[in-house]
Amino acid sequence: MHIIEAHGMRLPKLGLGTWRMAGEDCTTAVLGALERGYRHIDTAQMYANEDAVGAALAATAVPRADIHLTTKVWWENLAPDAMQRAMDNSLKQLRTSYVDLYLIHWPAPRMDLAAALGQLVRFREQGLAKHIGVSNFPIALLRRAIEDIQAPIACNQVEYHVLLDQTKLLAYARAKGLAVTAYCPLAQGRLAEHPALDAIAQKHGCTTAQVALAWLLAQDGVAAIPKAGRAESQLANLAALDITLDDADRAAIAALPKGQRFVSPEIAPAWDA
Repeated sequence: MHIIEAHGMRLPKLGLGTWRMAGEDCTTAVLGALERGYRHIDTAQMYANEDAVGAALAATAVPRADIHLTTKVWWENLAPDAMQRAMDNSLKQLRTSYVDLYLIHWPAPRMDLAAALGQLVRFREQGLAKHIGVSNFPIALLRRAIEDIQAPIACNQVEYHVLLDQTKLLAYARAKGLAVTAYCPLAQGRLAEHPALDAIAQKHGCTTAQVALAWLLAQDGVAAIPKAGRAESQLANLAALDITLDDADRAAIAALPKGQRFVSPEIAPAWDA
């Protein structure tokens, strides 16, 4: 598995996203992914499936030390005492003594960012999280976290796919040595109808989804966590690591509309800030 190194963290480029997975289906998907070579599993407090992920971690033959496990604290729980309760519950549900990466899932509209990041640092110091980071942070909030508060964050997880430009955010992250994890890397299933992607897929003998993943995974410092419950989908996503796009492919992808964001709830920050 290809690895990103960021502030001492070793993050497998391709992970398994588990949003909207639940129960035995989630456990089966995680177990299958680990059997097929995945070593990066992504979950969150809000997904309400940490128990199912934990069941897979308890059942797999893959050593815990070989698995990169990410979970996230929900935006309503960013006061330090609430974060502690969230972490304690996540570890209990996941049946592990630590997570590899613990993220603020969304910035809360009126959060005390310094206090929240301070609690993340305490988790790292206590060994409850090997590394800490954020999710859905635009550049302005990243700058506050890294430059003003000087929090040792290793990753920003954001929506990123061939239809959404993240050039400026990527440039800032790279300048600061951060990994970027792309969620919704397949634009929530919207990529099958793009003629440009279909032409590239036909040229490489693959699917449009594999083209979109290959484009992301080829970028320095970028990981991707597509949801994949079926064995066929998991294997297809793994195969995307071996697809090499050429300059013509990248030019065709660059020409696609790049302003389509599909995840922007009411609490979302100002994306262009």
